[in-house]
Amino acid sequence: MKHTISVLVEDEAGVLTRIAGLFARRGFNIESLAVGPAEKVGVSRITMVVPGDDTIIEQLIKQLYKLISVLKVQDITQTPSVERELMLVKVNATAANRAEVIQLVQIFRARIVDIADEAVTLEVVGDPGKLVAIIQMLNKFGIKEISRTGKIALVRESGVNTEYLKSLEAKVYQ
Repeated sequence: MKHTISVLVEDEAGVLTRIAGLFARRGFNIESLAVGPAEKVGVSRITMVVPGDDTIIEQLIKQLYKLISVLKVQDITQTPSVERELMLVKVNATAANRAEVIQLVQIFRARIVDIADEAVTLEVVGDPGKLVAIIQMLNKFGIKEISRTGKIALVRESGVNTEYLKSLEAKVYQ
């Protein structure tokens, strides 16, 4: 199972290296990594997606707390949260298929950020599932390049589990 781990750290040189080293020493892969300033000056938020079972993740969290500069660690995998990712994707778009590409852009609420004779570059923001879906739809045109950020996430203050609400909505419309 993939776990989303949110780590608050003091914003100082070498903290990311120490965290990455901890994972490397234990033979764990970090599938996604995003780092940026948090709400407090001098503190950064690291959001990681890590594969592993609950026991392994518990051990990793305990090890993270032992590192200097780590302030708070949360496994937010099962916690209602808002998750987003950014992707830039360059796709073939000739005169013959450009209208269809633009239609997909509108359906997925993406934006065209660059346009050329034979290609367009799109900006897509959303949950990771949305990004996978648009990639699948764009594959038929030929994807030239993709660049994705790591997943970022914050716990929902409302506590509303949108996955649960989606399942209820699906039952209503069946």
